[in-house]
Amino acid sequence: MGRLVITHSTYIEGLIPLLRSLANQPEINTVTPAVISRVRGRCVGLRVRVSTPIKGGFKLVARRGSSAQEVFVVTGSDRQTLEELLDRLSSG
Repeated sequence: MGRLVITHSTYIEGLIPLLRSLANQPEINTVTPAVISRVRGRCVGLRVRVSTPIKGGFKLVARRGSSAQEVFVVTGSDRQTLEELLDRLSSG
């Protein structure tokens, strides 16, 4: 089981419970939410997708409405496994 790093004062609504569930998975080492930015377009509901590989894991992008937040995940899992895990946690 990993840990969730809480360092910011603001997060996209509904993101922290999803990240807590993600951090409780055995293949996840660390989950760190990062910068929030405004984006063009609107996203209905909360959507999290795997963006790019980083050293030791992946960067995720969480979107809700016109906000986007980067999330860094340190894991030994591959991209497909992480995407399947996120789909399972998001739907249930």
